[in-house]
Amino acid sequence: MPASTSVEIGVRELRASLSEVLNETAVRGRITYVTSHGRRLGAIVPVPEAEALEAERNESGGDSPA
Repeated sequence: MPASTSVEIGVRELRASLSEVLNETAVRGRITYVTSHGRRLGAIVPVPEAEALEAERNESGGDSPA
């Protein structure tokens, strides 16, 4: 998989282009930060990166995601 890149997208724009954002995440490894009024609320990340983060949290005894 190519090296991941990152972009920011507003909530409204995300609603209109969710399938494209998910495709870019799955195919290109892109991280997309979701923003509202310029503030980052969350991120859409490739599954391998999310799973690695989750495993790291579990190993360190951190809180598991909701």
